[in-house]
Amino acid sequence: VQLQASGGGLVQPGGSLRLACVASGGTFGHLDMGWFRQAPGKEREVVATVLWSGSNKEYSDSVKGRFTIHKDNRKNTMYLQMNTLKPEDTAVYYCAAGPWPVRSAAYDYWGQGTQVTVSS
Repeated sequence: VQLQASGGGLVQPGGSLRLACVASGGTFGHLDMGWFRQAPGKEREVVATVLWSGSNKEYSDSVKGRFTIHKDNRKNTMYLQMNTLKPEDTAVYYCAAGPWPVRSAAYDYWGQGTQVTVSS
């Protein structure tokens, strides 16, 4: 499975971005997926996860209510809609996938990362 993340960029505080992760080479509908991020000098952290069916969405406390994860099994694409962005959201964002069931965020496949910078 190959994952290609896109959609990052520079945005002002309070703005929005939508990230996309396109998967190829596997059965997309069987994959649990997630978004992670890593800021400079910090460890990688989970942002949001979704099950193979597109259900059971979970979010980190830091993004709950602002970010929305969506898995479109018809388009082989996962999205992360990010609203009300804050400077502390600045990081490289990675998408990840693994065959159901993924436990303890141990995903098998990772995208290359897309930079999100929130700054005025």
